[in-house]
Amino acid sequence: PQFDRIKKSIMARRPARCYRVIKNKPYPKSRYCRGVPDPKIRIYDAGMKKYSVDAFPACVHLVSFEKEQVSSESLEAGRIAANKYMVKNAGKDAFHLRVRLHPFHVLRINKMLSCAGADRLQQGMRGAFGKPQGVASRISIGQVMLSIRTKDVHATKAVEAFRRAKFKFPGRQQIVQSTNWGFTKFKRDDYVKWKASGRALPDGVNAKVLSHHGLLAKRPVEHIQETAAMEYKRPLH
Repeated sequence: PQFDRIKKSIMARRPARCYRVIKNKPYPKSRYCRGVPDPKIRIYDAGMKKYSVDAFPACVHLVSFEKEQVSSESLEAGRIAANKYMVKNAGKDAFHLRVRLHPFHVLRINKMLSCAGADRLQQGMRGAFGKPQGVASRISIGQVMLSIRTKDVHATKAVEAFRRAKFKFPGRQQIVQSTNWGFTKFKRDDYVKWKASGRALPDGVNAKVLSHHGLLAKRPVEHIQETAAMEYKRPLH
């Protein structure tokens, strides 16, 4: 009867500074780690995500300069902040925002009773392995967190959108304007030359460059190339 009067207090979510440091091994959701709450971020691509690779040549990245853990709540807040600014200032059909982090690491909490008579019930540090509370992403220095591809006239607006999104994340971030064409891995000058010669083909939001390898019988005539496009990652024009 005495224990029936003691009620477990409902704790608020811990501040992110409690889970910022990367410690121990990754703890993903599995058949052994059950009861994990869903991440707060459910949308990883916003804007015109189906526009061709040629629609948005400019690209801006938000790069992490710390090795830390970022919660799914802050990822969602940063996505909303950047998306809202771009929709208002550039237009909803003038950009493609992509979240490059996925929260797979499960955060734990060892719930404690905070009420009268709780000291008689609690075991202290005995059995202190906590229950799942949320999820977070583990990021390293130099890793891209968010990316926006857009038109050249809206590149400065993408920088300002990421400046506002930085306030939602712990640690330090840098805003970098990419020299590549959109989300591709090719430099802008190289992509323009390959496209003019018919060597670069659009592949959704990405692009692929035709190689000179492979069986001729399996290729269309216009895709047959005599020389390599790159040598030791250096383009050959």
